[in-house]
Parts: sequence; structure tokens; C-alpha cells
Amino acid sequence: MALGIDTETLRTLETVRARHGNVVRIRQANGREAYFINDPDEVRQLLVKNHARYRKGPGFERVKMLLGNGLIVSDGATWRRSRRMIQPAFSRQNVHRLIQLMVDCAQARATKWAAVAAAGETLDITREMSDFALLLILRCIFGEDYDTRIMASGENPFEFLSRDSARDLRVVLQVREVRDLVLDVIKARREEGASAHFDFLSMYMSATDKEGRHFSDDELLDELITLIVAGYETSAGTLNWAWFLISRNPPAEAELLQEAAKLIPDAGAVDQEALTEMTYTQQLLEETLRLYPPVWLFTRRAEENDVLTRHSVPAGTDIYLSPYILHRTAEYWPEPEMFRPERFGPDAEHKKGERPYFPFSLGPRRCLGEYFSFLEMKVHLGLLIQRFHMTLASDQDPELDLGINLRTRQPIILRPTLRDKR
Repeated sequence: MALGIDTETLRTLETVRARHGNVVRIRQANGREAYFINDPDEVRQLLVKNHARYRKGPGFERVKMLLGNGLIVSDGATWRRSRRMIQPAFSRQNVHRLIQLMVDCAQARATKWAAVAAAGETLDITREMSDFALLLILRCIFGEDYDTRIMASGENPFEFLSRDSARDLRVVLQVREVRDLVLDVIKARREEGASAHFDFLSMYMSATDKEGRHFSDDELLDELITLIVAGYETSAGTLNWAWFLISRNPPAEAELLQEAAKLIPDAGAVDQEALTEMTYTQQLLEETLRLYPPVWLFTRRAEENDVLTRHSVPAGTDIYLSPYILHRTAEYWPEPEMFRPERFGPDAEHKKGERPYFPFSLGPRRCLGEYFSFLEMKVHLGLLIQRFHMTLASDQDPELDLGINLRTRQPIILRPTLRDKR
């Protein structure tokens, strides 16, 4: 059978799991052996304990064309060096310094949405979330240079990323064009001194490896493009699904609103302590990620012979892991299709970590930006839920667009109504 990163592959994997169980050996159309693994113990063994015996698998060729050899794509010594250099940039202390930017970007959405609500119009929430998350990550990366250099022409040169969901050759060529612009910003920073700024660009430029070496310009470009694309797509997609789920679940909306009004009644109250206390918002986001993990399919290829918990894996074997399927397997998540944020609450039947859950992967390759992403999403939902009640413009469930990321095939359209905050 043929396996790729598409809707047909999801159907195939769901079918083989239903017929043959949670670990299935597959002969692919190209003659290669593959395993589909949906067993939590085997998944953890592969991604955590034995991760060094595997490299990125099928499908990453397309990602590499887009991102170069950045952290998401690289393997081995290159990946280990980059990860060690980049990790300090995502410390909680550094991320907390970016909270005001998160507030500013959320407030910009509020201003636009208020005008839409007053006019009785609808919002393409899918586009809105892409615009919000893209603007935020660009400001966090480039700081003051976003206004003075990135937006020098008056138009956002990265806008194509949020306007065109395809990740095809056309988008690859557009990314190559903006690399020249980013390189100009890097050169200007080198002349000024990176320490004069606080943003991800300055932190990446200042990072050194064990030998005291910095990223080369090409390495830095790859890592920055990776951060732009991955940094906005994860949050944009999750918030898109979150607004959809909120609009269909009045009790969840009510609890979210109550928590936000108590902890961050206005933009000036947003800080790390208040965001940490937003436990229901965290639960709602975690449940959203359970149902709609940003990366619905992970692939690996065995570099050497391996033995997982109960299965032998010859070198060269392709491995397919799907958070989307695992998170919706009834033996691990009862009534898996139901939206229940309380699954992640303090009174849940199982403690966090006892059920299989890996929307940001597991082990050493777990996403470095996870904490950043949760904070920006909490800021966004916490401030905007207090201003707007959202209703769906259509009762039709959105179709899945199963590319590299899990998207909606059609945009989700919502109708915002201003709340009376008296």
C-alpha cells in the first residue's frame, strides 16, 4: 500500500488499526517495510528512550525544501548542536519578557473585531488566527526591525504564509525570496551588535556551541525560517480549532469567560502569574490539541536494527505515528470524539501523563516553543473571550486538510457579538 501525508493515509492507518491492532507491519508500494505504531509504550520507547536510533522519515523532503536544514528537519550532530544553541532562547524568563507583545497583538485583533461586530458582519477566524500568530512571531523575532526593515515597503513580505495554506514549490520559491530580506536584517544586526536588542534574532545570533562558534549566516537563516513557519502555524491552527470548539460548547465558553474575567480583567493585569493560574484555559487548549494535534503524523526511519517493547525493527524500516489517531483511540481516551476539557483537570480520573498524549512530540525532539505557544494562546483567548461572544455562521463541521499540518479545508466563519461588560 502507498503511504504519504494525506487524507488517504489517515484512512489507511485507521483501517489497519481497526483490523489488526495497535502495532501493524505494512509492506509499502515502494517495497519498503513500515510499522504503524499506535501503542503508547512503543511510541514512548521510540521517541524517548531509543530516539537516537532513528532519523526523520518519509515526507520530510517537502519540509526540507521549505525550511532548509533547520531544527525541525535536521538530524544527528547538526540537530544536537542547533538544539543546544537555541534552547536557552526559550527559557521561561525570556518568554515572559515577550508577554507584552502577545497582549499588543491580541488587542490589535480586538480593535478589528469590534468594528466587525458593530457592523453585524462575520469573521474568517481561520485567517484571523493566522494573521495574529504570524504578526506575533515576526515581532518576537525581529523586534524593532519588524517596523523599520521588514515592513519598510509598507507590506508584510511574509503574508503569503498565512494567505496560502499550500506548502508547494510556489511557496518554497517565495520563502527563498524573503531569505534575502532576512539576511539583510542579519547583516545590519552584526554591524549594530546583537546585544542592543531583545528578541529571538538577537538570542539566536548570540548563541554559541561547545566550541564557542556562532551560527553561520546560512544556518541562522534556516533556523529563523523554521521559527517563523513552525512558530506561527502551531498556534494559529490550535486557536482556529479552539474558537470553533468554544462556539459549539456554551458551558466551556462560560467557564473560560469566568476564569479570564477573574484573573486578567484587563490587558494591564496580564502577567506570568495570572497566566499560570489560568488552569481551565490550559485544559481547554490541551483538549483542543488532543482532538486536533498540529502535526497529525510523525514519521521516522530506523538507522540501525532496533527492538522496541515487543517488536523488532530492522534498519531501514519506516515508522508512522499519529497523535490524531492515538488521541482518538477509545481504549486510551473514553468517548474520544467528545470535547471535554475536564479530562485535563485536577479531578480527572487519570493524572496528566498517564494517558498517551503527544501533540508536541515527546523526548528530546519535543517542541522547544511549547511554553511560548501556550502563553500566547492564553493571552489571546483570555482577553478576547471577555470582549466577544462567537457563534458559528454554519452548522456544518469543517473538513480536515491533512497536509504537513492539520488544518481546516474551508475557513471557519464566526459571527462576533460584543459583550456587555457592565
